[in-house]
Amino acid sequence: MDVMGWLLDSDPALRWQVMRDLTDAPAEEVAAERSRVAREGWGAQLLAAQEPDGRWGGGTFFPEWTSTESSLRLLYRFGLDPASDEARRAIAPVHEAARWEYDPGMRFFDGEVEPCINGRAVAIGSYFGQDVRGIVDAGRADDRGDRHPRVEGRPAGLVAARARLSLGPAHRPGRGRGAAEPLDHPACAARDAVG
Repeated sequence: MDVMGWLLDSDPALRWQVMRDLTDAPAEEVAAERSRVAREGWGAQLLAAQEPDGRWGGGTFFPEWTSTESSLRLLYRFGLDPASDEARRAIAPVHEAARWEYDPGMRFFDGEVEPCINGRAVAIGSYFGQDVRGIVDAGRADDRGDRHPRVEGRPAGLVAARARLSLGPAHRPGRGRGAAEPLDHPACAARDAVG
């Protein structure tokens, strides 16, 4: 099997992107394949792993790799159609259920104090059509050197600069799949597959 055949003989989360980027497939075929992300493979497994309270992994940012943030980031990267019924059902409870671990008063799409995590929340929220203006406004205030309550005590410009640099996955030395992570969680399998 050649490389293209191997890529196309994969999960819908990868296949639709290969079709879009590396083949001359008609847009309708790409859209049909993308719609399968919610119903088959990694995307469906990850959606099914959402807990009744609307979170994944029992937390918002922790446990790493299986948390709500990690799971939503994967669904975003898999290309789950944000307008699909499955995406809307998954996102609906997140605003109320997913609160940052250190401050239960802070909702996921309202952001938190760490700029790189806020960058992820902005990327995820924007993709799924959530209001993330509060996070963006905090970053803008920081760019101007103003002090926003969320960023008080941080050097001017640091929050917004770090948020802009962190829209991708976190790469931290010494971090990775540890023995304590549940290896059979869909997030772990998908993370390992897409790098």
